Amino acid sequence: MNRVLMKGNEAIAKAAIISGCRYFFGYPITPQNEIPEYMAREMHKVGGVFLQSESEIAAINMVYGASGSGGRVMTSSSSPGIALKQEGISYIASAELPCVIVNMMRSGPGLGGIQPSQADYFQVTRGGGNGDYRVISYAPASVQESVELVNRAFRVSEKYRIPAMIAGDGMIGQMMEPVDFSGIEELDRVERPWAATGTDSHPGRNVISTLMLEPSSLESHNVKLKAKHDLIESEEAMYETYNMDGAEVVLVAYGTTSRIVKNTISALESHGVKAGLIRPITLWPFPKQAFSKIPSGCKLVMSVEMSMGQMIDDVEIALGGRFISAFYGKAGGVVPTPSDIVDAVISNLEVI
Repeated sequence: MNRVLMKGNEAIAKAAIISGCRYFFGYPITPQNEIPEYMAREMHKVGGVFLQSESEIAAINMVYGASGSGGRVMTSSSSPGIALKQEGISYIASAELPCVIVNMMRSGPGLGGIQPSQADYFQVTRGGGNGDYRVISYAPASVQESVELVNRAFRVSEKYRIPAMIAGDGMIGQMMEPVDFSGIEELDRVERPWAATGTDSHPGRNVISTLMLEPSSLESHNVKLKAKHDLIESEEAMYETYNMDGAEVVLVAYGTTSRIVKNTISALESHGVKAGLIRPITLWPFPKQAFSKIPSGCKLVMSVEMSMGQMIDDVEIALGGRFISAFYGKAGGVVPTPSDIVDAVISNLEVI
């Protein structure tokens, strides 16, 4: 194993280039600036294109154009920048174009702050833009997992012709950890008979458009997208479970928060509480099947987030009322500590 010490954002950029990404369009915003910086330095060495656009809106529409012409393309930003890109993401999803979008989440709402957060959960799981569409969202918990999920995001995005998002909290982008790239390989070229590449490679004229004024045609398009979303939900949900055997408390957390929760589990044992963890790796599709593994004797399921409570909605849907649920979160860039979470668990158990 050949491991190198890298910052999360730079490792993500390197993984994208290894995966075969040859087009990157972006605009600066903290805490993801190392991604465009790396792309600016390295993309030309592999014959790729890096372009700093005049805005986030321009960047996502450049992604639309590059993907529509058959390119393997990525963009990155952070929360307010991703908000500006939502219209373009809706267009890309409707046009069924593959691309990878990195969101290194910072605290909000509005312009907010630059500290790490998970407050974009709704934005990255509910589509964010207009219309009936979804975006596959991956939530890495380490730098190593970040590069593996970037590779997977390109592959899955092209398989289903749908945008895929890396939803990392800012801490994932800024931390430095050893990374092994040996499992990251350039993806095979997927045929793109739908791409607008001219007529030399295929007969006829390809048109990529999202304007469908005839209601029945638009409804048929939405039905087709829904069928694709259902297939993705059945095939692509990912999760990790930890210490679940006999757990009387199950904590649900993703990204950096899941690492803190793992440390909390041993702390809870010193208080006589047997706890386990469900870690969603895909935020959408949400891994509902993981919740079937909760022991029947579980007293409490608690969602722990760096937000004021967003994933808790999906947790309660997955629970279907079978267990008592609770939420604990920090916001504004404040990171929960193991002792905070222990206190929250003990407090909830005392009133059950």
